[in-house]
Amino acid sequence: MHLAIHHETVYRYQHPVQRSTQYLRLTPSEGARQKVLSWDLSLPGAASRCLDAYGNVMHVLALDRPHSEIHLYARGVVETDDSPPTPDPQDGRFPPEVFLRDSPLTQADAALRDFAAAHAAAVAADAREGLMAMLQALAVHMPYTPGSTDAATPAAEAFAARLGVCQDHAQVFATCARLLGVPTRYVSGYLAADTEHVASHAWAEVRLPGSAAEGGGWLGFDVSNQCLAGGRYVQLAIGADYLDACPVRGMRLGGGSEALRANVQVSVAPAPQQ
Repeated sequence: MHLAIHHETVYRYQHPVQRSTQYLRLTPSEGARQKVLSWDLSLPGAASRCLDAYGNVMHVLALDRPHSEIHLYARGVVETDDSPPTPDPQDGRFPPEVFLRDSPLTQADAALRDFAAAHAAAVAADAREGLMAMLQALAVHMPYTPGSTDAATPAAEAFAARLGVCQDHAQVFATCARLLGVPTRYVSGYLAADTEHVASHAWAEVRLPGSAAEGGGWLGFDVSNQCLAGGRYVQLAIGADYLDACPVRGMRLGGGSEALRANVQVSVAPAPQQ
């Protein structure tokens, strides 16, 4: 499947910003289930490209002159594998056990521990089926509710409020899966779908136990859409939580309040002519 992506982000500030630094994870990486056919970033200045600690493509944009807005534009075409989702045995830069640790936004409280414990036996018997059952129970407990949380909301707080969006679902699911001994990482990216949970998206990937022949490897679980991540998903970045993998994160001096406008369009594109 070929997915055409257009992602525009605009920050506007109450007063001129004296200088700012933005960390941009807006470029998909090559992987077992996706190939980048074309990709372009349009930025208000030169940016240095590198790989972050998790192996994500990252651009660092430093603006040293006064500015009242920042306009970021990413676009391109990604080819994905639209066969039924299967685990990817490639572990990347770190052993899977790295993704058993908690993080600032995925620390468990008593309520999350109790919720995870209720699914421990099922996950121990069959990790994939047990985690899918936990995913479905989590979607019932905290239905998708736009505007109910923000980027700094910890998993425990969203779970207690029984509301959230894809970011919260991914972080709560990761917290619970880690409590059950299953390495789990947060994923940011894009989704082309006909449901309300579309475009810029987040989900979780778990490292199912066993070798590739035994069905082991990384597999994406999307709580918001109650399914496995397949050919309509494009991965941008991975990390322990939102703070590691968010598409745009930065700091600034001055500016006062800010207004953010983001527009993402993901559509199925025709295959290139041979």
